[in-house]
Amino acid sequence: MSQNKHLHIGLSLAPTWQSGDAWRRADSDIEGIYTTDFAVDLARRAEAAHLDFVFRPDVCAVNESQLDAGSGFACLDPSILLAAVSQHTSRIGLVSTVSTTWNPPYVVARQLQSLNWVSRGRIGWNIVTALQGHENFGLSTMPSADERYQRAAEFTAVVRQLWDSFPGDSVLVDREAGRYADATRIKPINHEGEHFRVRGPLNMPAFDARIPLIQAGASEAGRDFAASVADVVFAPTPDLQAAQDLRDDLSRRALRHGRDPADVRLLPGLSLYLADTREQAREIFLHTHARLDRTRKLEQIREMTGLDLTAWPDDKPVTPADLPPPPPSPASRTHSHLLRRLLARESLTVSELLLRPEVISAAHWQVIGTAQDAVESIQAWAASGAINGFIAAPGGSVGSITVFLEQVMPRLVERGLFRRDYQGTTFMEHLRQRL
Repeated sequence: MSQNKHLHIGLSLAPTWQSGDAWRRADSDIEGIYTTDFAVDLARRAEAAHLDFVFRPDVCAVNESQLDAGSGFACLDPSILLAAVSQHTSRIGLVSTVSTTWNPPYVVARQLQSLNWVSRGRIGWNIVTALQGHENFGLSTMPSADERYQRAAEFTAVVRQLWDSFPGDSVLVDREAGRYADATRIKPINHEGEHFRVRGPLNMPAFDARIPLIQAGASEAGRDFAASVADVVFAPTPDLQAAQDLRDDLSRRALRHGRDPADVRLLPGLSLYLADTREQAREIFLHTHARLDRTRKLEQIREMTGLDLTAWPDDKPVTPADLPPPPPSPASRTHSHLLRRLLARESLTVSELLLRPEVISAAHWQVIGTAQDAVESIQAWAASGAINGFIAAPGGSVGSITVFLEQVMPRLVERGLFRRDYQGTTFMEHLRQRL
């Protein structure tokens, strides 16, 4: 087993420890999620552990029916939040989520490059095409996945051209000669494509550190887009084989796009319910999901798989033979595939199924146990060569975050799996660092 597999590790700033019923805990600090305090505190602690980055997911919609039971994705604008966080940190990367479906590329290019200057080169862009929110942007229906990714590819290309249109070193500030910049190097991009017409150039220079691109592409179209542009791929991989299959597929696709597969880093989400004992961790996990909306989850399973479990006997396992043909247009092809994959591989009762990550969360890799359990799982996945790191999403309690940062991270350093200190000051330098 390799002891020198250098991992890249990020931490989610979404308050996943407050999901389900976790927000009802006395120490949840649920009142603070619409301030900058919780994010600043987490980012500072993550920086003390020398993590590569913190990451703020985002959606441009809210499900009103679910707000009675928890905050869900109701949150501050991630770019504004990270601008504040940047002023209280100095080394850790800051990844903002911005949709290519709802925004114009010029505004996004300017917004992210502004954040790159404010943070001194620590910004990353999590490129999303969005799965909901079309009603907030004048659309009666959501564009298809293929349409969204076609738009995303052109959108990303335009943003990158805009960043290149005003080179940072074209700014001279030559007071004696009276030349502020070499204007001959600042040129329009004159882009005319299927979705966008953008003249350019951007009205600000590029900071001297490239902005890394992150993409959560797990569908067919998403994987191909990710392999063509992403520095980091964030994807749901509930088990090691799923991660290995995705790693192999991304590598093949990267080669077809003329890229080195090593430049496409796979960082799956890691959902962590951690405590001093496995029993305590299990208790935290079960308490978090104690009021799980069974009716809504069964409806999601039906929409994703075509399987109606409404009247299914509690003691009767669901077998692979029970799976009907897949529905033609599930809300998420990725989650539909992962859920059907689970049901095809295992025979589970409905109660067991409702506690699996493919159902209760975004189908991420999951550890419920002690710090040592988490370290052993991480080391096994790292040794397989399937992953380049992970994005931690501690859940259930503030204690899970503390265990991760103060117990799991030092042990990963001791085992040679993670850096002892930063070697650079920008996010891109962190991604290129080797032990």
